[in-house]
Amino acid sequence: MNIEHATKSKTIVIVRIGVAIVFSVLFSVSAQAQENLTLSKAINEAFLNRKNILAGKMDQEIRKLQTEALYRRFWPQLSAGYTYQYNPILQTSILPIGVFNPAYPADATKSVQFGTKWSQAAGLTLSQPLIDISVNRQIKEGKLQERIAAALQAQTEYELAATVAQAYFNILLQEAKIVSAASDTNRTWQSRLLLQNKFDQKRLLKSELNRGKINHNNAVQLYYNAVAQLIEDKVFLLFLIGRNKIEQTDIRLDTAYLNFETLQLPDVQPKVANIPELQQLQLKAELAGVQAKTERAKYLPTLWLKGYLGGNQYTNTFDPVAANSWFGLSYAGVELKYPLITGDDKKRKIEQMRMQSAQFNQQQEDRAAQYYKDAVVARIKLDRILNELKAQRENIGLGKEAVTIYQERVSEGQESVSALNLEEANLQKTETEYQKNTAQYLLYYLDYLKAAGKLEQLWK
Repeated sequence: MNIEHATKSKTIVIVRIGVAIVFSVLFSVSAQAQENLTLSKAINEAFLNRKNILAGKMDQEIRKLQTEALYRRFWPQLSAGYTYQYNPILQTSILPIGVFNPAYPADATKSVQFGTKWSQAAGLTLSQPLIDISVNRQIKEGKLQERIAAALQAQTEYELAATVAQAYFNILLQEAKIVSAASDTNRTWQSRLLLQNKFDQKRLLKSELNRGKINHNNAVQLYYNAVAQLIEDKVFLLFLIGRNKIEQTDIRLDTAYLNFETLQLPDVQPKVANIPELQQLQLKAELAGVQAKTERAKYLPTLWLKGYLGGNQYTNTFDPVAANSWFGLSYAGVELKYPLITGDDKKRKIEQMRMQSAQFNQQQEDRAAQYYKDAVVARIKLDRILNELKAQRENIGLGKEAVTIYQERVSEGQESVSALNLEEANLQKTETEYQKNTAQYLLYYLDYLKAAGKLEQLWK
């Protein structure tokens, strides 16, 4: 057992050196440039560098500024006004002069022009809102919009984290596949040498030697394919986390995720607070309810404190600074507005928003049930595949042992070469199935964390 472990460790070291050499040849990366990159670091680095994440954070800031701007509506509003106008035709009104002078009949009237040819006015108007329920509702809407934007940002980060984790796991799988491929290549090469020796001794058919060569060539090609795919996966991961100089970077990942028995599996019951999509639906339902209250508040009375301080000038000639022609004007008071008829269908608008709120609540309940179902199914699949992996690991060990025995027996002439070739082909098939199940397990592991609302444990 110790000899087998030492051989495996030596194989892993040789494979890593080989991959580093291939990577350095393709991208001119020095061996010293390799760095340890944990999954948590990779995800957080992606959060810091991806432009769509940065754009989402800016959208949150925009929403916050919009909400803060609503508070200004409660601030005093001060405005300055000035007009200077020429009146070519003065307004004429009819005065009942009989009322003011008994010398005229009681119904006597006289036309009189009011105003002067030139006039100007200047003053300050101050308005202070005292009661305006609709603004309060709009502020609540703004705060909910901020939370919805935050939930949308969390959803974007959620998806990005899952993508980074998938790329990370792909690299781990490829590295494991390379170790397996290197071991296969070494084993098939030994078998090929054995068959070549027997063929040189005229004790083996050419067809059987060719079968051994094919097995070895397939193993070598699988090794090269695995190395090329590993480099491609590393390039993709570096792109995801925002590394600009991909050709100058190599990384070493945490292999602990390949030890499935130690992976943390949270409770299967999803938590709404941890799933951004469910948060968005919940917040949208709340927003629709607040919007219904905002619509109702539009028809409530508003109370303002208003005041004016200024003056007017009247002259019959153009003389803006004429003496004794200015007259002061000021007032202060309370203004109450109560809309009675607005032309809007308030009832139907409010009913529409209530229905939207109920709609979002129903969608949230349905999606929560879907997440729960997905978590349960993923957990079942994880348990099933874990049992398969245990059995396949044992079968791979038995297969390797069998190949070694067949090699010894073929060398001694106690077993046919076709049996050895068949045993090697079966071992390769079992290893391929194990690799596929390993990839599937990690995929279901991500699905489970997403459905259970626990994906954040990968980066926090």
